[in-house]
Formats: sequence, C-alpha cells, structure tokens
Amino acid sequence: MVLDPVPLQLLSEFFPNGISRYAVGGLFVGLGASIIYLGTGISAGASTFLESTLSYVSDQSRFKQYVASRDWRLVFTFGIIMGAAVYALLYQDGAWTTSVQPWRLFVGGVLVGVGTRVGKGCTSGHGVCGVGSASRTSLVGVVTFLLVAIGVAQLVAALGVTP
Repeated sequence: MVLDPVPLQLLSEFFPNGISRYAVGGLFVGLGASIIYLGTGISAGASTFLESTLSYVSDQSRFKQYVASRDWRLVFTFGIIMGAAVYALLYQDGAWTTSVQPWRLFVGGVLVGVGTRVGKGCTSGHGVCGVGSASRTSLVGVVTFLLVAIGVAQLVAALGVTP
C-alpha cells in the first residue's frame, strides 16, 4: 500500500519539527494522568492548584476541601514546571523567552484562571482525564474550549494584534 503524499505534506505543515516529540509528550501526559488516578482516585487537573495551595494558609471551608490532596497537587505542579525546564534545557539552550508583553501574560493568566473556575476545570482535567473517561461534560467542555480558542485566535489574527 502506498501512502498518498498530500496527507504527509499536511502533517509536515502542522508539525514542522516532526510529530515524534508531540507523540512522546502525549504518552507521558497520559501515563502521568493514569498513574495519578490509579494512585489517588483523583483526576489530574491543574486548575485546582491555587485553591489547594490556599488551603495551607486559609481556614475557609472552601479551601479545606483540598487538605487531603494538596501535597500531591504541589508535586504535580512542580512536575509541570520541571518538565518545561527540562525541555528548555534540552531544546532551547536553557532559555525560555517570549516576545509577549508582561501585561498581556498577566491578563491572559487571569482570564484563564477565571475560565477554569467557570468551566469547572481546565483543559488538562477535562481534555485528558474527562475525555479519557468519556465524560459528557468534559467532551462538551473540550469542544467549547477549542471553538472559543479557534475563534479568538482568528479574531486576533484578523485584527493584526501582535505580541
């Protein structure tokens, strides 16, 4: 069987650095989420990090719900940060830079934080764990995240906004 070169050409357009690093990264994310679920019975999502961290310093009942799981959430988040650091060391000569203005990073972070609370979770929780467990809520959430992200990206590009 001979593969049609057009789909391969499209793949190289979407993945100019090759598909292997994305496939390996996806396998690690899936493996990590599986290990966390098997070890704790809790879906691995990053959006509850701030709330679980606040349980160390606040006596409010809203934050106390995370006391039992806050330690592994810190390790989980540390792993995300360390994964990015290792990638930067191996593939970017140890530097992580961006041309995005700091105020835009801050505003974007706040909007993402609010969105994860309104959406009752983040793309990692819904996209990896929720879709993986065939949750209807997560499937709807992921489709909504993607449609909104694609729409906003197209709008920003049409407006000519740059970092």
